[in-house]
Amino acid sequence: MIVVSDTSPILNLQTPPQTSDLQQRRTLDFINRMNREHLRERQGDSDLAARIAAYELAFRMQVQAPEVVSIAGETAATRKLYGIERRETAEFGLRCLLARRIVERGVRFVQVYCGDTNGWDAHSNIEENHTRLCLQSDLPIAGLLKDLKSRGLLDSTLVIWGGEFGRTPMSEGTTGRDHNPHGFTMWLAGGGIKGGQVIGATDAVGLGAAEEKTHVHDAHATILHLLGFNHLKLTFRHNGRNERLTDNFGEVIEKALA
Repeated sequence: MIVVSDTSPILNLQTPPQTSDLQQRRTLDFINRMNREHLRERQGDSDLAARIAAYELAFRMQVQAPEVVSIAGETAATRKLYGIERRETAEFGLRCLLARRIVERGVRFVQVYCGDTNGWDAHSNIEENHTRLCLQSDLPIAGLLKDLKSRGLLDSTLVIWGGEFGRTPMSEGTTGRDHNPHGFTMWLAGGGIKGGQVIGATDAVGLGAAEEKTHVHDAHATILHLLGFNHLKLTFRHNGRNERLTDNFGEVIEKALA
């Protein structure tokens, strides 16, 4: 499900005004009945079974989602916490607030974007770009962490903040910075993480990892551990062989655990 920070957070959510909930339910029941009769003659067709389940899931979302994405009942203090009333933070603040509301209702995985597809990809004008995006994101993400903690949700919610890489310390062109996979920052909070510490450091110019180096496989192994999985045993079938999400590498970062 994709939720956007707009007046209609979920596109095409509302049924046409001439269609009642009862009519919608009867229509889906009829489709479901026909699909299951079709499936009986094609046992083992996982694609068809998944399509049937998707129809039912879509209807349940259509019934419950409007309440989830409505912030009408949120207090002025909560809106201020997320920066909803400030022009610079309103959009991303709404995304973070909707994330809390979704987590609060039992959704197990929520991804929140800041800057969308290429927002942080500052090959030029990095100072203006990062200043603007940091201003957009700093207050709302702090609000999300405070809100999760105050509601008793942070201990059971792992928050991961990061991107695909960092930026080089040297310039690209005149005002930009290039991609840098050799030394960059991610942070974790809640969900079994020991907070208030920094693990590792880059070299003197910030180009590459120099102290307590951790690989992306280590980060993945640690995240899986916090989710209750042993990354050495968790495999998926791919091209005829069982593969691990951490490939043949990765160690849990024990220092990061509470």
